[in-house]
Amino acid sequence: MAGHSHAKNIMHRKGKSDAVRSKVFSKLAREITVAAKMGMPDPAFNSRLRLAVTNARALSMPRDNIERAIKKAMGNDGENYEEIRYEGYGPGGVAIIVETLTDNRNRTASNVRSTFSKNGGAMGETNSVGFMFDKIGEIEYPAKAGSSDKIMEAAIDAGADDVESDEDGHWIYTSFENMVDVAAALEKVLGEAESVKAIWKPQTNTPIDADKGASLMKLIGLLEEDDDVQNVYSNFEMSDEDMAKLDA
Repeated sequence: MAGHSHAKNIMHRKGKSDAVRSKVFSKLAREITVAAKMGMPDPAFNSRLRLAVTNARALSMPRDNIERAIKKAMGNDGENYEEIRYEGYGPGGVAIIVETLTDNRNRTASNVRSTFSKNGGAMGETNSVGFMFDKIGEIEYPAKAGSSDKIMEAAIDAGADDVESDEDGHWIYTSFENMVDVAAALEKVLGEAESVKAIWKPQTNTPIDADKGASLMKLIGLLEEDDDVQNVYSNFEMSDEDMAKLDA
């Protein structure tokens, strides 16, 4: 167990505008619909749907939107989404994984490839960078959930593998296979998590400076704006000084 500080430069940026909020809700709804189609439309009997609903609630998605997304899975609207992962490199040789849910793989592949190539990157073949990452479970709690010692103790008892804490919150890591069980054990002690999700965590990071970082942030931002893209992961590492330059 390591209680080191969560790397802020790999945290997803949370938008505040109504447009960004609407896009986030759209992606959450798509995940809920896909999860409901893949199993029972009842979160109590569908772990993926339960996690999707939990994450939607954590971001204050209205109950009506959640219920509508579940009902959509039970209808015959003709929308069949498939999960496709794209991989490539960004500015500075940073490895990037892009997870999508799409009803048109040709459109999505074309858009992702174009975004890479127009912004200093290059899309590669499947597993061209995937081997540099581990697929694991990430369980997030706000700082108010407790002290780092309390979170560490709860995580150890729940069977987690690692914990990172700082002034913004706590991130508990577990194997992908044990994620649901660990989350359930933590909920009994700490309450409901802010999010429970599978992520691609880099095994090693690629250092970049502020100049490359600015180009990389633009590329990642454009990828995240694509309606078909659900998540973007990368292995960049930047000094606090260079991060401050980008935030200025």
